[in-house]
Amino acid sequence: MQDKYPQEESPEEQELKKIVTKKVVKLKSFYTHALLYALGIVVYVLKVYFGAPFNFFPLQYINGFVMAIWTIAFLVSAVDLFASYKIFGEEWEERKMKSILDKKIKKQKWE
Repeated sequence: MQDKYPQEESPEEQELKKIVTKKVVKLKSFYTHALLYALGIVVYVLKVYFGAPFNFFPLQYINGFVMAIWTIAFLVSAVDLFASYKIFGEEWEERKMKSILDKKIKKQKWE
């Protein structure tokens, strides 16, 4: 049986929830960007290789230069999201979280 009144979360749990929430928001943003990028690739291929008449406002500006810049931006966001997990792994996150919480606890003791 669950308690009617949930227990208060420890500072560690609160900080962990913040980190997880940020990661989920970043992942959602990346997947949205990936979907839009895939649509952009389809439109570019249809326009350039199949001669589709996309001569209206947003699609008329899709060309090789725009796609090159967009590809670079997409790759940078992918590396930022996924390679940062490899470079800054769980051990680093745990040490960083402990450091932040220790600073917060020391600050609270002296106030």
